[in-house]
Amino acid sequence: MKFAVIGGTGLIGSQVVKNLNAAGHEAVPHSQSTGVDVISGRGLDEAVAGADVVVNLTNSPTFDEASPAFFRTSMDNLLASARKGGVGHVVILSIVGVDQVPELDYYRAKVLQEEILTAGPIPYSIVRATQFMEFIDAAMSWTSDGDTVRLPATPIQPIAAKDVAQAVAEVAAGAPLNGIRNIGGPEIFSLDELGRITLAHKGDKRTVVTDPTAGMFAAVKGDVLTDKNAHLAPTRYADWLS
Repeated sequence: MKFAVIGGTGLIGSQVVKNLNAAGHEAVPHSQSTGVDVISGRGLDEAVAGADVVVNLTNSPTFDEASPAFFRTSMDNLLASARKGGVGHVVILSIVGVDQVPELDYYRAKVLQEEILTAGPIPYSIVRATQFMEFIDAAMSWTSDGDTVRLPATPIQPIAAKDVAQAVAEVAAGAPLNGIRNIGGPEIFSLDELGRITLAHKGDKRTVVTDPTAGMFAAVKGDVLTDKNAHLAPTRYADWLS
């Protein structure tokens, strides 16, 4: 099968391309660096022409109120090009529990992306992943001040990027789900606990203070970012750290 992977040079996209090609398919990465722009539409028709499947892994450059406009424009352009090119399956990557956190602009924007895909003319699959292990450092940096890192006790089910890429590749190579598949890591931690584990592993002497008002994840109520019934990936956080 032939795949056009839009956003195919990033953290997930580059590994999706590698996995699909290793499985004997033809997967071509596309991004701004290869001349494809999902906002202006430049290069999109050419990128998806002749592809059996389009995997869209592009992401908004910001997490604020500008993000809904990014996903609306990019999805409208992508679906128009995919329909013109005769594409039979469009896949996107989203977030477990994304529709349960309307307080966050970015999460509302990702819900909008899902809705546009679902309402569109092409068979589709949505892969919702829990939080990436690779993003824990960034989450700590948002609320780090000197020797203290403030984090809420939000339940998190971290998944390795390589496991996300494997799951996306498997879904993309299969029949359209016309629905959602949840994937997650094998363990659930509170975010503050995850911060302490991470700092201890690195020998970082900063102290994690539990603060229910700190950072983006403070807006999350309960355990909506976790799913014990998701397709569970194999990589444990301690193994990923090491």
